[in-house]
Amino acid sequence: MRKLAVILAGIFLGSTLLAGGVFAADKFAYVDLSKIFSEYKKTKDYDKVLGDKEQAYTAEREKKVNEVKALQEKMNLLSEKEKNSKKADLENKVKDLQEYDRSKQTDLRKDQDDRMKEILKDIEDAVKQCSLKDGYTFVFNDRVLVYQDKSLDITDKVLDILNKGKK
Repeated sequence: MRKLAVILAGIFLGSTLLAGGVFAADKFAYVDLSKIFSEYKKTKDYDKVLGDKEQAYTAEREKKVNEVKALQEKMNLLSEKEKNSKKADLENKVKDLQEYDRSKQTDLRKDQDDRMKEILKDIEDAVKQCSLKDGYTFVFNDRVLVYQDKSLDITDKVLDILNKGKK
């Protein structure tokens, strides 16, 4: 029994030493995600597209708001009988404006989310490509690290991969 305990202890100690040697060979790196987002050409392109869509939405919304205001001003000049007949028209315009707002805000948010997912997927693929090429076992986000050795920063390598694919 004692012999078995010594053998098991030897196996455990040997496997611990072997595992320690394997972990010592791991290669670590980190990326600055905020820098990647801000310098990735696709992010800038998407920001411009979304900005243009938002401007178009804002212009159309402003037009609808002005129509409602104009109708409200007209109603102030009308008699009570005429106001009552125009009240339904005003309520319909207000409902249309609210529905337009809700619809466009939802569309913009969905478009932004879809584009964000696409960009994150691109970043994930570029990090994976860089990791496989350079033999990194772990790549971390710099925001969760308390201390980073700048020599482990592969942000620029990942950006090169990302921006090379996007002309």
